Amino acid sequence: MTKKETSWQTRAASAPHDLKQLEALYKVSQILAGGTRQKSALVEVLNILDEELNLNRGTITLLAPSGDEIRIEAVHNLSQEQSSKITYRIGEGVTGKVMQTGKAMIIPRVSQEPLFLNRFERWNVTKQDLSFICVPITIGNEVIGTISVDKPFEETAPSSDEIRILSIVASMIANDLRTRREATIERQQLEDENLRLRHELEDRFRPENIIGNSSTMRDVYHQIHQVAGSDTTVLIRGESGTGKELVAHAIHFSSPRANGPFIKVNCAALNENLLESELFGHEKGAFTGAIQGRKGRLEEANNGTLFLDEIGDFSSATQVRLLRVLQEREFERVGSNQTIKTNARILVATNRDLEKCVDKGIFRQDLYYRINVFPIFLPPLRRRKDDILLLADFFAERYSRKMNKDIRRISTPAINMMVSYHWPGNVRELENCIERAVLLSSDGVIHGHHLPPTLQLSDTSDTIGAGSLTERINLFERDQIVDALKRCDGNLAATARDLKTTARIVRYKVKELGIDYKRYREKKG
Repeated sequence: MTKKETSWQTRAASAPHDLKQLEALYKVSQILAGGTRQKSALVEVLNILDEELNLNRGTITLLAPSGDEIRIEAVHNLSQEQSSKITYRIGEGVTGKVMQTGKAMIIPRVSQEPLFLNRFERWNVTKQDLSFICVPITIGNEVIGTISVDKPFEETAPSSDEIRILSIVASMIANDLRTRREATIERQQLEDENLRLRHELEDRFRPENIIGNSSTMRDVYHQIHQVAGSDTTVLIRGESGTGKELVAHAIHFSSPRANGPFIKVNCAALNENLLESELFGHEKGAFTGAIQGRKGRLEEANNGTLFLDEIGDFSSATQVRLLRVLQEREFERVGSNQTIKTNARILVATNRDLEKCVDKGIFRQDLYYRINVFPIFLPPLRRRKDDILLLADFFAERYSRKMNKDIRRISTPAINMMVSYHWPGNVRELENCIERAVLLSSDGVIHGHHLPPTLQLSDTSDTIGAGSLTERINLFERDQIVDALKRCDGNLAATARDLKTTARIVRYKVKELGIDYKRYREKKG
């Protein structure tokens, strides 16, 4: 027989074995691509190695998250309870050594290898000596685990085919673990981002973050917590600019409906026809310009909250339709006879005196009693003076970020002016004043002269009115000197150094402008 014929016969004899290996690898790839849970998939892989390739008692280990322990992730023919008790340290035994070096190890005869620890104690059941193969599972340069098998001992060492097939399986497992790890990280990042955004949204509107620590505002917070968990209709009352919409947001996002929509309708901004269409929706052709049908806000707010701002401006006809919604939880679109059910929670707000409106006959008494189930009264800013500085600081920080300015503080005269003012426009007016002041400030401080003229006329504000050029100059000088006196604890010499002038000039200006410098010394002393 020629050498060529012998080589052909050898290849022919090995062909079925190669085909079996390819079939085993295909089955492994199918298992790993099947989306099965990690532990179950790895156990199935070990079953394939045993059944198809006679690579027995396979074990897959993974490095613990702490990095100091190797744990059993999957093992062939051994319960999870038994395998969970077996661990290795880095460098301990054959498995620990492979994890440490990142190189495969072949033990031709385990009975003669001191590194082989026989932790499972089941090798003795075979009543024969064994060969052992352990291959690292790596992602990039990182060794994350091992896969090991054994087979009956033969005088010849395990073949290179068996080592190669195990290395291929290890690579396939590594790719699967990397994909699972990336998916887990991505899912966790999405969950964290979702949680962060949700907390950000809740922080923006939850009662605890409505600015104000005054006793009247604490009463408001308590009422919000009391009513948020129910579906009770709430009437939010208060002057314009007191934050009624913010309270409505707080109720919604503190309620079981927080995941549902929050729909706002400003009733004062729409005439009667438009308001009915906005609230209840309309059918195509219901009126001139209705070229197509549309849902109303009541439908959009289903499973959520509908906030009706300035309900005191409702017409009589709209009041009747709203009363039906509150009582029957149903309505019809404009131009339709089909009844639509709604479970939207309704919150309403007004700055009007509804009792007087009822007496005058411009607001229905039955609707008044229907919406006045749980009233919340928001105090005007003039009745919560303790909150003015907190609000001012909050708005100063907001607009300094928005305008990319470094506003470090609000001067004492400016604070006195804000506290002395009566704030007819409430919190909204204060916000506008601070926005203007941040825009005008050029030295990182909000001074009195940065505030609108209406705030600069108070007798108790440590400032004088701004009118003529001389008055404006005096106002500016007074503001600067009072600010420096505060920083220097009322010490005139230190104030002079702070303002880069002489003590004589400071004493002259203090006397001329009528500033009581001792007042600031007493405050700090």
